[in-house]
Amino acid sequence: MKKYDVYFKPQAEKDIKLFPSKIKSRIIDKIEEMSDDLKGDVKHLTVMTPEFRLRMGDYRVLFEIEGNTIIIYRIVHRKDAYR
Repeated sequence: MKKYDVYFKPQAEKDIKLFPSKIKSRIIDKIEEMSDDLKGDVKHLTVMTPEFRLRMGDYRVLFEIEGNTIIIYRIVHRKDAYR
């Protein structure tokens, strides 16, 4: 079992501040769960720049993995995630 450190890019920090507190706490819980051996609905994306996504209902966390660090680029609604 691998434990990852989580780093938020400035844009991801801006994204998460826009959400209501109930959704924000769900997102943070899922990210913490994901940092423990990539648990959750994580999928590798083939063509996109962020290489992975975590799905949580209508929201997506787009991230990349470098060594033992998860680098989160964006946290967006699914309609905006893959543009």
